[in-house]
Amino acid sequence: MDPAKVQAVIDWPVPKSRVELQRFLGFANFYRRFIRNFGQVAAPLTALTSVKTCFKWSVSAQGAFDLLKNRFTSAPILVTPDVSRQFVVEVDASEVGVGAILSQRSLSDDKVHPCAYFSHRLSPSERNYDVGNRELLAIRLALGEWRQWLEGATVPFVVWTDHRNLEYIRSAKRLNARQARWALFFARFEFVISYRPGSKNTKPDALSRLFSSSVASTDPEGILPEGRVVGLTVWGIERQVKQALTHTPSPRACPRNLLFVPVPTRLAVLQWAHSAKLAGHPGVRGTLASIRQRFWWPTREHDTRRFVAACSVCAQTKSGNSPPAGRLRPRPIPSRPWSHIALDFVTGLPSSAGKTVILTVVDRFSKAAHFIPLAKLPSAKETAQIIIENVFRIHGLPSDVVSDRGPQFTSQFWREFCRLIGASVSLSSGFHPQSNGQAERANQTIGRILRSLSFRNPASWSEQLPWAEYAHNSLPSSATGLSPFQSSLGYQPPLFSSQFAESSVPSAQAFVQRCERTWKRVRSALCRYRTQTVRAANKRRTKSPRYCRGQRVWLSTQNLPLKTASRKLTPRFIGPFRISRVINPVAVRLLLPRYLRRVHPVFHVSCIKPVLRAPARLPPPPPPSLSRAHPSTGSVEFWTCVLGPWSPVPRRLGGVRS
Repeated sequence: MDPAKVQAVIDWPVPKSRVELQRFLGFANFYRRFIRNFGQVAAPLTALTSVKTCFKWSVSAQGAFDLLKNRFTSAPILVTPDVSRQFVVEVDASEVGVGAILSQRSLSDDKVHPCAYFSHRLSPSERNYDVGNRELLAIRLALGEWRQWLEGATVPFVVWTDHRNLEYIRSAKRLNARQARWALFFARFEFVISYRPGSKNTKPDALSRLFSSSVASTDPEGILPEGRVVGLTVWGIERQVKQALTHTPSPRACPRNLLFVPVPTRLAVLQWAHSAKLAGHPGVRGTLASIRQRFWWPTREHDTRRFVAACSVCAQTKSGNSPPAGRLRPRPIPSRPWSHIALDFVTGLPSSAGKTVILTVVDRFSKAAHFIPLAKLPSAKETAQIIIENVFRIHGLPSDVVSDRGPQFTSQFWREFCRLIGASVSLSSGFHPQSNGQAERANQTIGRILRSLSFRNPASWSEQLPWAEYAHNSLPSSATGLSPFQSSLGYQPPLFSSQFAESSVPSAQAFVQRCERTWKRVRSALCRYRTQTVRAANKRRTKSPRYCRGQRVWLSTQNLPLKTASRKLTPRFIGPFRISRVINPVAVRLLLPRYLRRVHPVFHVSCIKPVLRAPARLPPPPPPSLSRAHPSTGSVEFWTCVLGPWSPVPRRLGGVRS
């Protein structure tokens, strides 16, 4: 074999880190079937990949490294190219270089053997190519390197790449100048580009990264060091303002030590003072502090506030300190017990008699609850059967069921089941458990009682659950002033047999009348309590903006399942997303992208905030000043007509600018 064809492997540098060694072994593992006793030869190198040992290059590792490189570039791995059989060209590109391998299937063992290796370091201009052009450059260089074999091949060869878009490059109707120039070169070959996943394209990938460690030390430095770019930016904005002043004279009100900023350059000054690296997106006070050092115009405070409010970077990365938006919107008060119920699950409990889950069922009228122990989280069908056996057969069919968005309650089976029994399904909005506050509050109560009764033996909580349910239903509720027993049954169960000694059994009509009087009393108490709750809750909340269909909003990432390297550096808001429907004044439905398809698109208004858009330019200058002579002194007074303030908020509904 010509030494030039295998020079890329012969010159492979000694790995300086565990990652570089793993890259070399990934390249080597493909050829292990051609090397006798490969595991024993590579053992010193394999031992260095363990994170339990310190990475220290040894003499044995160097010997194994040199021996493997020698095996890669000699028989029986390499084969002599034969133009009568099909070639396979494997290519890949990284940020620093490109790599390629020319292979052919051997007649002796019917396995793919390499014919030659190729590695090329990218120039600074080539490293500026996007990923598609870098991958296409790898094909261009590989075909140019082996054109003496590939041009004369009698069988069309195959090019393997891990960039799927290149499969359609030969049939593309629009090419840029560089791609058109390369297309003329590709016309000399007969080949097919085929996609291969990156996990299987490890050999050319390793060859393309041979120069990763040397790029930082050999790259030429820029004209100015990186630390001087800030000064260049400062001088640039000052020069831009001075050039604009050649066409617009400064007014007399401008202080002597400051530069007057004409209207066309005010947006650039605001962007420099707020968005430049030396500023770091401060608030209104910090942005004004930078502007006041050198620039002045009459409405700089007002313009700065509107510019900062409309900054998209600040909207995504900063969390507000104002109270959450959205006034409290309580659900309607039922008229009788067990007509409106709420469901939820308590999970994470230790196993107790084979039970690990509690199903909480709460009557929203009387606040009575049933706590049903379960072995596991049930399916939708199992949940329906449990509700029939423990709730419906005792209290009758409800008219409304409130729950969170668990898989049991969002399934088609559960919706059809509730439709057949005549109950409406009320699901909570995304990441807003307050919608199911009745069940959430009951979960807190049962947790407190069980901790008190079984803290010495947590595995006995299932035995204490009946006593906890009785305690919850027999104690008075803060909303009604009555116990759930009395609110639903019309009487309070006595604790002692002699407490309520009755001489005669009351009639059924008297019992019903007593229940109706109790229910009216409970409903009246619930109405008063709801008014007090709304008033107290709204003290800690702000009024929500009026949203409309088509408007764009930012979505909070506090509860979103985003895969990020650092949660602390993740933006506080993402988007913007458009509103597809306004459910009610405190809930909207958003059009979410595909990567958020598992997130329910209905959100409470506390999870979103509107997008503020700054205009393309700042407001026009005021009209010419009107002057008049002072009647006593004859001096001139200037009266300026001020136009209405500009606003980045759309004037028309639907998010369309006026």
